[in-house]
Amino acid sequence: MPRIYIETFGCQMNEADSQYIADRAAAAGYDIAVKPEEANVLVLNTCTVRDNAERRAYGRMNHFKVLKEADPDVRLVVMGCLAEQDRDRMQHLAPHVDAVFGTKELVELGDRLSEWRPSLADLAPDDDDASERALIMPLGGSADAVTDAFSHLRGFVTVQRGCSYYCTFCIVPHVRGRFDHRPMREILDEIGSHVAAGAREVMLVGQTVNAWKDPATGEDFGDLCTAAAALPGLERLTFISPHPKDFTEKIIADLASVPQLNARVHLPLQSGSDAMLRRMNRKYTRAQFEEKVALIHRYLPTWAITTDIIVGFPGESDDDFEATLDYVKTGVFANAFMFIYSIRRGTPAARWEQVPADVSSARFARLVEAQNAATRAYHDRKIGTTVRCLIQGPSKKDATRLAAKTLDNVTVIAPMPPDYDETLYAREPWLDIAVETAHVWGCTGTILRRAERFADAGGAVARPVISLL
Repeated sequence: MPRIYIETFGCQMNEADSQYIADRAAAAGYDIAVKPEEANVLVLNTCTVRDNAERRAYGRMNHFKVLKEADPDVRLVVMGCLAEQDRDRMQHLAPHVDAVFGTKELVELGDRLSEWRPSLADLAPDDDDASERALIMPLGGSADAVTDAFSHLRGFVTVQRGCSYYCTFCIVPHVRGRFDHRPMREILDEIGSHVAAGAREVMLVGQTVNAWKDPATGEDFGDLCTAAAALPGLERLTFISPHPKDFTEKIIADLASVPQLNARVHLPLQSGSDAMLRRMNRKYTRAQFEEKVALIHRYLPTWAITTDIIVGFPGESDDDFEATLDYVKTGVFANAFMFIYSIRRGTPAARWEQVPADVSSARFARLVEAQNAATRAYHDRKIGTTVRCLIQGPSKKDATRLAAKTLDNVTVIAPMPPDYDETLYAREPWLDIAVETAHVWGCTGTILRRAERFADAGGAVARPVISLL
């Protein structure tokens, strides 16, 4: 049976697209490969949001040239935002790429995989072939869409593609197009299919997810979440990534009426300076952003707020940066994704005078220090409490421990109980963990109980035996 290897750069939207391709490939008769040297088809799902992701993608394309030279029958496919932006340029920079599919061509890529399937049926490399084709000095990429005992517990459903806001730093509208909203019925059917397959948590994904409107009825994102909550068997619901502009009081009030929603909202600030927000074309002021925060605190007082922040945007003055830093120091954000501004070809900001790199780096270090203090304080408040988490599986850093995520998206690591069994813990994936220590990255603790359903009380797990000898 032929095998496909998928590697993803970028956001949850790309991850959802990769899963779609994996599902199409599986339906066409492919196995999902864990290593690139084991595959007949290599798929790179690329990102253009930051320069580093773009450079890594081109580096990975050239890296895979080794596999193409070792076996000319291997097909190398590039998809995603970089494929959309660099469709012609890519053929010059990486001529060994066999096919390029933009962000609007997922169905075409799925069809192509089906067409290739018969010719690849007898070419799947065996273990000896794979060892001979092993990459020298791997770049550290990891396979996506590889299923394990816990993969089915989380489902991703794309509700909307594209963006119509044209922030001056962002390439997304140029590579993914303007807003394209899926019909509610189609979304609900897909959520239902994930629940039927055992998903305990479903994430609604969109480039500007809370801008969603049903194309026929005009129902908004609050209506969508309310309708999703009525689906039989849905335990938890979450979403990524909203825009502050599109959070109306009506939508936030609707969210407050949905008990299945996870207690976390990602609200990208980008800058605490009105001057920078105007240059970024963010379509809100600092005061308007704070109004959204106040509404969230009013209707959803237990929810964590996380954010995105850009440092060193063209034209950022010391005062602009200090405005951002001062707001972060208030502790409003439980966590933040923080970035030094990176030039994106094709955007207005790429043509503007840039902030010196040393200035941006110094500001970034101060911002990280401030947000890390706020994040650590947020995690410290969990010490002494018991939190319900959804298992992720063995920790990638320590196979003797289990990793799980709280409803507010905090990672919790705990020693693996003596009764750990993949099948058992996949069937009863909700863990009650007593939090004992906190860190910037998350918390550690001890597993007390496990439950099959979120609403279940759960049963006690076996405790590790401590030897005093």
